[in-house]
Amino acid sequence: MAKIGNWGRHIKFSVNSEKVLSFKDFKRTVKGRWADHPIINEKPKKEFQGPDASSVTMEVVVSAHLGASPKDVIEKLEKACEKGKIDYLYVGGKKVGKCKMYLESMSETWDEIWNKGELARATLSLTFTEYN
Repeated sequence: MAKIGNWGRHIKFSVNSEKVLSFKDFKRTVKGRWADHPIINEKPKKEFQGPDASSVTMEVVVSAHLGASPKDVIEKLEKACEKGKIDYLYVGGKKVGKCKMYLESMSETWDEIWNKGELARATLSLTFTEYN
């Protein structure tokens, strides 16, 4: 089994002969916090106030054809999001960022529905944010 990464025990990204659960379009954003101080008849002065929380966005395709249950993955992530779970996000065995992250939001697209309404394939858009 090729382990790609994980967010604690909530989701494990891996590829093997029985199951494929991976992500694409991984994007990490790191930014600083800046304040504007208005000055009459001049441009505002900027003041650096420190780092802001970093974030990660990714898309996860969950497919029954590839051995993963879209319904189960969605329910597990939805529960973790709504309960405010925090954990480290790892990719390739290395921690992403310095702090634990929480699942800020998850949106889902139901790509394929089988007979009797069974969800067979879904694309999830996940946003993780650094927890300080």
